[in-house]
Amino acid sequence: MPVAALLGDIRHGLQTAGIDTPGHDARLLVADSLAVEGSDLRMAEILDLTVAQMLERAQADSPRTVGDVRNDLTVLAARVSRRIRREPLQYIVGHTCFRYIDVQVGDGVFIPRPETETVVQAGIDMLQEAGVTAPRIVDLCAGSGIIGLSLGKEIPGSRIWAVEMSREASVWTLKNRDALVASGDISPERYRLTLADATDADTLAELNGTIDLVISNPPYIPESEVPQQPEVADWDPDVALYGGSRDGLRIPTEIIRRAFSFLHPGGALVMEHDISQAETLCASALETGFTHARTGADLTGRPRFLVARL
Repeated sequence: MPVAALLGDIRHGLQTAGIDTPGHDARLLVADSLAVEGSDLRMAEILDLTVAQMLERAQADSPRTVGDVRNDLTVLAARVSRRIRREPLQYIVGHTCFRYIDVQVGDGVFIPRPETETVVQAGIDMLQEAGVTAPRIVDLCAGSGIIGLSLGKEIPGSRIWAVEMSREASVWTLKNRDALVASGDISPERYRLTLADATDADTLAELNGTIDLVISNPPYIPESEVPQQPEVADWDPDVALYGGSRDGLRIPTEIIRRAFSFLHPGGALVMEHDISQAETLCASALETGFTHARTGADLTGRPRFLVARL
């Protein structure tokens, strides 16, 4: 089959299923399943190559047998069926990109979103403004570990204590930590995971008053606003989505209070939130005792995270 026809058939099936980005998803599924680059797909389309011809060109140094290719196409067909049933693309391929790391994800863990990359950058900016080069960081509601692990990779002198309540999610946190340890990007003693409630005053209480940065992407979706996308509503774990109250503010407010205890004078909190919660959470931070509080915007200009200084 020509590569262009294969992509077209998959794209049509995904579009019929109501998927917003059928072309993107089709390309990623084909590239990942057949172990080729996106550029290989594009060149195959331009040259009107068959799948076999593309693989021969792309993998000339390590050719695969006809049986190998058939197995890969069987995997591809199964993955397309899963995507048509609206299983998240990231779960199907088992990984996604976040800033400078490749993150393993799967059932039971919240899928990283691009807007959280701006939260990490805000944390880095706050540390640089304070002139802290070897920061002590607490990552609350760690999920897959993307925030704390990104900070560990990008700030070589940092030490990170991560907290996650879900055992299912913590499996992925540890997988991603172990991958970065194996690549030499972090060391085990620089990233510690605690399985506990991030809002509990006893969690990591020995660190109170010693932390430079608390950073968090807590559950914050209002319980009155159930997501419409099946990929979110049916697959992302509820414990990672909903903020514990009708307005979604209960858990974020408790994170602010816990962060206040962790930080030393001059320390900072950066916390992602819903676009409807900016004013309330800024006020909550000031009432808790932070001296400065403001809202940061994501890449689309929406009010997306709280930045507060002690």
